Amino acid sequence: VLNNASCTTNCVAPVAAVVHSRLGIAKAAMTTIHSYTDDQNLQDGSHKDLRRARAAAYNIVPTTTGAAIATTETIPELKGLFDGLSLRVPTITGSITDFSFVVKRNTSVEEINNFFRQATLEDRYTGILAVTDEPLVSSDIIGRRESAIVDLALTQVIDGDLVKVFAWYDNEWGYSNRLVETVIDLAKT
Repeated sequence: VLNNASCTTNCVAPVAAVVHSRLGIAKAAMTTIHSYTDDQNLQDGSHKDLRRARAAAYNIVPTTTGAAIATTETIPELKGLFDGLSLRVPTITGSITDFSFVVKRNTSVEEINNFFRQATLEDRYTGILAVTDEPLVSSDIIGRRESAIVDLALTQVIDGDLVKVFAWYDNEWGYSNRLVETVIDLAKT
């Protein structure tokens, strides 16, 4: 059984993996600021989630995400230590995940950003993980194929062990690329 999870999971997992492999994650939380999706209403209407029942194109809608839990399927040692939520916003595509990690050893902004720069050179992250020093906004990443584009200018470290990382992703195109890659890989077997 193969599972490509979700666009958000494909953003969250590589970022968490880089931080965990270099520093160890004691605990973490994430919030995805996510473009609205097809299960939301364009006008106030009915939905089993009363927040999602509200007009997607007019509101910031707090809701659930399974991305943090799904990430623990790929990094099992984070089970029970990682959770998150989603804020659906009135954009058609282009999302960003805000991570807060408590790490197991002190670090700095420079070290964290260097970890991500180095990771982009690893074969397993080719086409999946990217970094940027550009002052991006959500429309700038539309059409990007990577699942996570770490915005290095937004990285923060508080008191050495609380780390904030932000990663952009095109929640439609980036995820579609992962699905196509899976099909191509399956065809080779």
